[in-house]
Amino acid sequence: MRFYNTLTKKKEEFVPLEDGKVRMYVCGPTVYNFIHIGNARPMIVFDTARRYMEYRGYEVNYVSNFTDVDDKIIAKAIEEGVNSEEISQRYIAECKKDMEAMNVRPATTHPLATQEIGGMIRMIETLVEKGYAYNVDGTVYFRTRQFKEYGKLSHKNLDDLRSGGRSLLVTGEDQKEDPLDFVLWKPKKEGEPFWPSPWSEGRPGWHIECSEMSKKYLGDEIDIHAGGEDLIFPHHENEIAQSECCNGKPFACYWLHNAFLNIDNRKMSKSLGNFFTVREISEKYDLQILRFFMLSAHYRSPLNFSEEIMESSKNALDRICTAVETLNHLLENSAGNLNDAERQLVKEMAGFRGEFERSMDDDLNTADAIAAVFELVKFANTHADENSSREFLETLKQEIVGLCDVLGLIAERKTESLDGEIEALIEERQAARKAKDFGKADEIRDRLLAMGITLKDTREGVQWKRI
Repeated sequence: MRFYNTLTKKKEEFVPLEDGKVRMYVCGPTVYNFIHIGNARPMIVFDTARRYMEYRGYEVNYVSNFTDVDDKIIAKAIEEGVNSEEISQRYIAECKKDMEAMNVRPATTHPLATQEIGGMIRMIETLVEKGYAYNVDGTVYFRTRQFKEYGKLSHKNLDDLRSGGRSLLVTGEDQKEDPLDFVLWKPKKEGEPFWPSPWSEGRPGWHIECSEMSKKYLGDEIDIHAGGEDLIFPHHENEIAQSECCNGKPFACYWLHNAFLNIDNRKMSKSLGNFFTVREISEKYDLQILRFFMLSAHYRSPLNFSEEIMESSKNALDRICTAVETLNHLLENSAGNLNDAERQLVKEMAGFRGEFERSMDDDLNTADAIAAVFELVKFANTHADENSSREFLETLKQEIVGLCDVLGLIAERKTESLDGEIEALIEERQAARKAKDFGKADEIRDRLLAMGITLKDTREGVQWKRI
């Protein structure tokens, strides 16, 4: 298994620190709103990496945090007139719903920054004692130039950063020894959450949060650190500096970064009106389709989101699900074990799994892995019929379902059924719409949404699905 390591800028054979075990940290979202589809890409990509490593027999300790103290969370809390914890807890819960709908498995540990403040303070104290950090009126800064290898991940030179203008500098104040120094601890402002520390009542800087959570749950040295490429500088660069200066060891052996997601070939932004949350996408598409879309390109390639591509992904995923559905239908009236011809076909079928594994071993090439699944689907459609033995049909089905499961794709459609209460509410809403009581109709739609049911009104009638 080989990964492209951002640190060395080349593909490297994966050799874990401890035989058979993987320690992996993935930067999670800042929870001040529903997660957007840009957040979804690393969640899906690195969940798939974890699944594949487990498929390969590794025991994976997978840690992904929630940043639950941040300027954006505080601003949202002030806007709503509630405390920051209420905002963060609300959106952690909503994020977990979206993750489940995308078939992203819960991490081994989902630490919260606010529950690890004590460890962050201890790390900062160590950095101060070692001369890597200094206190100015309650703000603690990291001495960037003290870490001689600063820039080794982003491949940026400190002097180039210094002369490159303010856009590349870590934001700072006149009280810093050097404009490139970054904040480890900052004093509280009016109305902000705060914690006591040796320097001031305040809160940690963003970068130290991940360094401490990785250290606590995975150790001083880890196998894989992953996230979006936008985090390479300054976040991951600063994590390396803090962690290696504090712990006296290399921080992470392999750095994996996914590329950006564009919307209709433009960068996603609220100002352009092309900013979509995962929840908004779920109102139109099953999030399995979003997952398929995310895996249809290599994780290090920029990915373009559009309605046309999502429709294409829907049709492609349908082909896989329909093949499994056909096999299930054939299984209803099948019997018997493999005959000689089928044994030969099963041997031939092993080639598709081999191609799948070669693709995934080559820096998680999910696009080619999916292509191998489609070859298998074509093989099943060609060779399975009403004369096939039960054992042959089962083998085909389990092979398709099993490889899809490694990718986190659910190949077997679940038969949906509505209970009486939901059916009655849908009928009641239809009656309200017919009577032009749109207020009541909207109220029922909201009630169904709270129950996890979304509705879509079409010319053929009301379509529904579970979130």
